[in-house]
Amino acid sequence: MLSDTTIKRLNTIGEISKTGKRINGLFRLMEDPALWEQAYAKIYSNKGAMTKGVDGTTLDGFSVERVVKIIKLLKEGRYRFKPSKRVYIPKANGKKRPLGIPSADDKLVQEVVRILLEQIYESVFKESSHGFRPRRSCHTALRHLQRCWTGVKWIIDMDIRGFFDNIDHEIMIKLIEKRIDDKRFISLIEAMLKAGYIDDWKYHSSYSGTPQGGIVSPILANVYLHELDEFMENLAVEFNKGKRRRLTKGYIRYKVLARQERVRYAKAQKTGLTEQLHSIRANIRDLNKIRRTIPSSDFHDPGYKKLTYIRYADDFLVGVIGTKEECRSIMQRVCQFVEGQLHLEISEEKSGVRHSGEKARFLGYDITTYRMGWPRKMKIKGTYTVRRCGAGRIRLCVPEEKILRFCQKNGYGSYGSFEARPRLALVNLRNTQILTIYNAELRGFANYYGLAQSAKRALQKLQSVWIRSFIRTLAVKHRCSKREVRRELKVAPGEYAITEQHNGKLRTTRFFRLKDLHDYRALLPGLDSVPNTAQYRAIYSELLTRMRANMCEFCGQRGGQVVVHHIGKMSDIADGTESWKELMRRRRRKTLVLCTCCHQLLHQGKLPDWRKTRQQLVESRMR
Repeated sequence: MLSDTTIKRLNTIGEISKTGKRINGLFRLMEDPALWEQAYAKIYSNKGAMTKGVDGTTLDGFSVERVVKIIKLLKEGRYRFKPSKRVYIPKANGKKRPLGIPSADDKLVQEVVRILLEQIYESVFKESSHGFRPRRSCHTALRHLQRCWTGVKWIIDMDIRGFFDNIDHEIMIKLIEKRIDDKRFISLIEAMLKAGYIDDWKYHSSYSGTPQGGIVSPILANVYLHELDEFMENLAVEFNKGKRRRLTKGYIRYKVLARQERVRYAKAQKTGLTEQLHSIRANIRDLNKIRRTIPSSDFHDPGYKKLTYIRYADDFLVGVIGTKEECRSIMQRVCQFVEGQLHLEISEEKSGVRHSGEKARFLGYDITTYRMGWPRKMKIKGTYTVRRCGAGRIRLCVPEEKILRFCQKNGYGSYGSFEARPRLALVNLRNTQILTIYNAELRGFANYYGLAQSAKRALQKLQSVWIRSFIRTLAVKHRCSKREVRRELKVAPGEYAITEQHNGKLRTTRFFRLKDLHDYRALLPGLDSVPNTAQYRAIYSELLTRMRANMCEFCGQRGGQVVVHHIGKMSDIADGTESWKELMRRRRRKTLVLCTCCHQLLHQGKLPDWRKTRQQLVESRMR
């Protein structure tokens, strides 16, 4: 459990950072072992927990003694970061993205540093930043676009070339020193950045950049680009002008004429001139009809200008209400700041100014604007009236090339020719397993693009190819016709399901349907709020509670040193006959708290059967 002093210090870091004061004493906070346990509880379930670094170690075998050893090395200044192991993963455009995999101990150190940096910077980061932040995501950025970019006329699309690989270390350290006054903590971050990497068994020094894949890299990237956020905020204050566009002369003229006719109508009612009421009503109706054909606002009003900005990691857009020349001037100033102050390079071929009616790509969506042609009934100053919706509302669209690439990647068939193919790699699995894989793939894709306008309509063709591919896969598996499979699976018009017996019970697995797509219009009101620090109070994860019990979950021995044994995924022990694997399958856990003796015997393949009495296990071990 964190000490009261540590809790109080963590709770006040954010408030102090808001005032602009520099934070000190961070290295002393790292000496609390409970903070390291919190860090371990945060990362142990990650997919990379069992990925080996250059030293071949993983988070398997975590213990309090291991933490104490790391803290001791840090205090004595003898801890050395190991170079990260470089691997390459394919990108959508066919190229490869380099990832750096740190060693297990380095992951723990980075997570502790990340926790402290998050407490300092989360309270000062701008609302325009959405990448790698708590309770923020691609969807919060896209929702911000829909909500705040109404009326945007021009979109400036800019791309930073090789951002993570070109971060200037000297600038990064200077930016950190603006808010942190702890030389040992800053030296630790500097050593982290300069650890280098191993590529094809060769060591390479790192003179710039922060490795993608590192735990602390995302928040360091946000710290670096926070300067750009502040620059854009100041630029918006300088550029913005006026609160709303002026009304057009034609709109004002017919609005005044309609108001005069309404005054005449009120007087005619009072004086009893009922024969004039019909003609006056007809005049008002005709004037309003003409007025609705005239734009109410002057979209070329030089007295109204606005600049909006949004960023997700190194991907950012600028929306402008103004002239194209002003957009070019803004783009030039942003380029000068990025290249001059941050020492980064803007990709000219991927950057440019485009009209909002054209499509701009952001976070996998196509961004464009549209005009809503229908009026809405609204209450203004206590009176109900009909108002036309403003022009230039943001529309999110699903790019067809993304659908085509998704269809090809998963082997459903040809999206263009509507020809489905069976997936022969899945025919040896159970029917429900095959359907679970198909459902997970389409559900993930559809949920991500659920914010798009008419998303269900845009994905209908993909769903049809998806269903036909599944039916063809089962037809190959059972060596029957597609018609027979379809007849067997159909439960209602347009609905399919698989019913199989599992553990003596009938289990029904339904096909994912686009009409089940989540409604993203009602997001949580506090989605973008800064989280509090209650997570650092006496609330431990289930794994930490098991560690605190100080009992081996295999032999039952209490006291002594305990370590945590990890596996990568449950499927790794699905077919194993060893007793410890059966114990983990029964508990449905990827971790097992063991004493050091049981952990050593497990890795030696000599762990006895857990069905023996614990006393027998202890006796056999004492022999």
